[in-house]
Amino acid sequence: MAREQKTEGEPLQDRVVHIARVAKVVKGGRRFSFSALVVVGDGKDRVGFGLGKAGEVPDAIRKASDQAKKNMVRIPTFDGTIPYEVEGCYGSCKVLMHPAQKGKGIIAGGAVRVITEMAGIRDIVCKVHGTKNAGSVVRATIDGLKQLMTIEEYASRKGVDPAHAQQKRSEFDGKKKAKSLRDSKAKA
Repeated sequence: MAREQKTEGEPLQDRVVHIARVAKVVKGGRRFSFSALVVVGDGKDRVGFGLGKAGEVPDAIRKASDQAKKNMVRIPTFDGTIPYEVEGCYGSCKVLMHPAQKGKGIIAGGAVRVITEMAGIRDIVCKVHGTKNAGSVVRATIDGLKQLMTIEEYASRKGVDPAHAQQKRSEFDGKKKAKSLRDSKAKA
């Protein structure tokens, strides 16, 4: 998806995901600086992240927030969740995201939870595989969310009816469980 320009009037929220203290060793000792990873979103359908580095924590957060506002992307949602399963990758980090039923909530940890809340997603199930580094997890999550498209676009690309394109994790789990129960009873 293309980058979205910041529009005035919409209140943007920002949340700090991670702050790192970095030490540079020089002749006289150590010089400390800080890097901040910040996620910015409008709570509806737009989200972005930024990384800022500075000698003081507030300056690093401000720089990261400014960068995040410049890098916002629009996330298509469907009834408070994502339209279909998607996998985001960055380096050795993989984030699997599944749509969830209404009322299930955000089942995700750390950085993925922050991004989904800022994007306005209310029901989702996520799992992080590989590295748990906050920077990699944020980038992998954004990569997965950028792959999303509306139900109509997805259905036309797959060649199916839009009513059947919407996926729910519990529906597929229920079918798999029912099938495995039938198979185990048939063998017995």
